[in-house]
Amino acid sequence: MDDAIPQHAADRHDLIRVHGARENNLKDVSVEIPKRRLTVFTGVSGSGKSSLVFDTIAAESQRLINETYSAFVQGFMPSLSRPEVDVLDGLTTVISVDQQRMGADPRSTVGTATDANAMLRILFSRLGRPYVGPPGAFAFNVPSVSASGAIKVERGAKKAEKVTFNKVGGMCPRCEGRGSVSDLDLTQLYDDSKSISEGAFTIPGYTGGGWNTRLYAESGFFDPDKPIRSFTKKELHDLLHREPTRMKIAGINMTYEGLIPRIQKSMLSKDKEAMQPHIRAFVERAVTFATCPDCDGTRLAEHARTAKIGDVSIADACRMEIRDLADWVRALDEPSVAPLLASLQQSLDSFVEIGLGYLSLDRPAGTLSGGEAQRVKMIRHLGSSLTDVTYVFDEPTTGLHPHDIQRMNGLLLRLRDKGNTVLVVEHKPEVIAIADHVVDLGPGAGTAGGTVCFEGTVEGLRAGGTLTGRHLDDRAALKETVRKPTGALEIRDARAHNLQGVDVDIPLGVLVVVTGVAGSGKSSLMHGSIPAGEEVVSVDQAPIRGSRRSNPATYTGLLDPIRKAFAKANGVKPALFSANSEGACPTCNGAGVVYTDLAMMAGVATTCEDCEGRRFDSSVLEYRLGGRDISEVLAMPVSEAEEFFGDGEARTPAAHRILRNMADVGLGYLTLGQPLTTLSGGERQRLKLATHMADKGGVYVLDEPTTGLHLADVEQLLGLLDRLVDAGKSVIVIEHHQAVMAHADWIIDLGPGAGHDGGRVVFEGTPAELVAGRSTVTGEHLAEYVGG
Repeated sequence: MDDAIPQHAADRHDLIRVHGARENNLKDVSVEIPKRRLTVFTGVSGSGKSSLVFDTIAAESQRLINETYSAFVQGFMPSLSRPEVDVLDGLTTVISVDQQRMGADPRSTVGTATDANAMLRILFSRLGRPYVGPPGAFAFNVPSVSASGAIKVERGAKKAEKVTFNKVGGMCPRCEGRGSVSDLDLTQLYDDSKSISEGAFTIPGYTGGGWNTRLYAESGFFDPDKPIRSFTKKELHDLLHREPTRMKIAGINMTYEGLIPRIQKSMLSKDKEAMQPHIRAFVERAVTFATCPDCDGTRLAEHARTAKIGDVSIADACRMEIRDLADWVRALDEPSVAPLLASLQQSLDSFVEIGLGYLSLDRPAGTLSGGEAQRVKMIRHLGSSLTDVTYVFDEPTTGLHPHDIQRMNGLLLRLRDKGNTVLVVEHKPEVIAIADHVVDLGPGAGTAGGTVCFEGTVEGLRAGGTLTGRHLDDRAALKETVRKPTGALEIRDARAHNLQGVDVDIPLGVLVVVTGVAGSGKSSLMHGSIPAGEEVVSVDQAPIRGSRRSNPATYTGLLDPIRKAFAKANGVKPALFSANSEGACPTCNGAGVVYTDLAMMAGVATTCEDCEGRRFDSSVLEYRLGGRDISEVLAMPVSEAEEFFGDGEARTPAAHRILRNMADVGLGYLTLGQPLTTLSGGERQRLKLATHMADKGGVYVLDEPTTGLHLADVEQLLGLLDRLVDAGKSVIVIEHHQAVMAHADWIIDLGPGAGHDGGRVVFEGTPAELVAGRSTVTGEHLAEYVGG
């Protein structure tokens, strides 16, 4: 039939067209992405995948949506600038499901992050007996308040009436809804056998004769030459808890305040990850947390715990594993709240379906891994009626066992089949295999990346000869021989979270992989049960938070030896070579860019005209080391800087050591001055690993170091782990990547399931024994992987 029906004009927009994208390291990238299909973006770490998907496509969609609101409403929204791109055509509404950890506020839980808690509170306010109040009475972030006063009422004649006002909230008054109370360990603040004059304080910034010490020594509330243990009760109270008091010290007006409130304001209220390493170490030593004795960690006031449905209180419901809670809700038959029960049921079933049935609603959101946080965010969208939406996922398989990846693939395909466009940034071959369309970026990382190497089908990628295509069918082989352990780390009767009295000997001096399905208790065993001490260096997945002024040089402590080397070579003080201190360009205050707030419209960041983005005052740039000024050094990639500080006039052993560690973890392409905010999750973890490699510890615990790593980079990581072991370290890796499992000397497999179905050791031995036995889920997948 030649007289086919002509296509309607509205049906011609089947592509998202990107032309000339230049965001971050993208080099004029142009791609055409099919709509209502599953497209996977792959390429080595740092090749520009996130820059294309999140910083260009998702960012522009969000900006265009914001522009549909009135200028008044836009004034309350974050202002977004237009991405660096020539043409973006065919965009639809984008829903980003990223890996950013959820808020670390202790009052943020899995239940509050989804709508499950809100629905449970309504349920208990309707059905709970005895009746204690409206839904707010069960909310642990609403305090109870009562007030009374007189108001004038005019009814013919004026008269005053006494009024009392009560609002019932569910917050535990002792811990303020946090579930735990914190305490400062005084022995970490000072040595009580010394006097203040003798340097009793052991707090960073309080040693020597600085203002912090002088404030206490010259306050007149106690004798600075008397040992602190000899202080009277009043003197000790003045030292530790005195209310803010104005006073003059050395002719300067100052505010004296007790040591504890002062430290709480200056250090404990700040984000731990943004602190300098020595202050972070002090905070970890000095602060101890204990479960709140009043509410037993439930965060709820007593009245909220007394109301029950049957014999279950809201605290009991939130402590149940979600799959058990779903069964309990299913058994409730109450016509008066039938629609509410149906919604709650659907929400809880989504958790189970997505493989998070082992979580409980009272689990703090900040303790979820990146992969778990991403899957919790997915729950909102699974039951959504929206179609023709673009969903953007950032490595949705992070933290997933091969067994769970199949389930995640099913969810991605289900979202696509509802008529949505699904864009996934991913490295795992199992996910690349289900793609309708693949975009491979590269060929390298950083400045060596940012171009499209391949666009097409998975078969085309395999035959295409790009780095990803060549490595797509890589399979690590089991090792011929495994190393012999030099000792063992004994864990006895471990019961953290869901562990069921685990006894295990972790061999030392070898590469150990701890594995098991998501929620089987791996992190609980490694982070919750290993005896903490000087020996253990733990590199976890918690994000590095830093402002746009933080960069790899400041985070790793590399900037200190560089500043000292510049200062020594030029006979000036080190502070000149800091863009956050005396050397900063006065126009942009060392930021390199000037931010202009345009009120209702998107703010604009323009490169500072005075320093041309170099961040330093022009006088500072006249000082040189090895023929380079400080801004040129910060613009170097790690690999170049390693050579520069390795020998010649600029030889600086302390800087060279840190740079070598950064190159070893595969970050040779990062520039020293790149803002931390632009690093991917995998890059941040490897930066942490580089920082810890100089630590004295003999036992390294790594939490999924392959996160964000391309197949080709995994080989380099295995080489690094081998080098650490060969240097006499014991390396314990929590990992799902089969290449790392195959490379291990010893495997500890937890399971058999998640939550209360897990928490037991189901296998310990060599990878070869695991493959031969095929006795666990992991064993079956690993056998399939190595072709055993």
